[in-house]
Amino acid sequence: MSEVPEVGRPVVTPVRVVIALCLIAPFVALLQVSTYAKIDPTFIGIPFFYWYQMLWVVISTALTMTAYKLWRRDERARAAAATSTAAGGKGGDVR
Repeated sequence: MSEVPEVGRPVVTPVRVVIALCLIAPFVALLQVSTYAKIDPTFIGIPFFYWYQMLWVVISTALTMTAYKLWRRDERARAAAATSTAAGGKGGDVR
C-alpha cells in the first residue's frame, strides 16, 4: 500500500513574519483616514490627502514585490531542504 506524505503545519519563521508585515502595512497606513485627511502640506499643488494615497500605491507595489521575492526564496530553500532530507542527508550537510 502506498504511503500518503504527511502535510505538516505551516511554520512561522522570521521571513514569513516580514512577508506578513509587508502585506499588512499598506492596510494599516490607509485605514487610518483621520491621520491624512487634510490639505496641507501640498505637493506641486496636490493636497496631502491625494498625494499621500498615491504615494502608498508606489510603496504598496514595492512591498508586495518584496514579499513575493521573499516568499519565492523561502519556498526554494524549503524545497532544497526537503530534497536533501529525502535523499538521506542531514538537511543541508553536503559533502
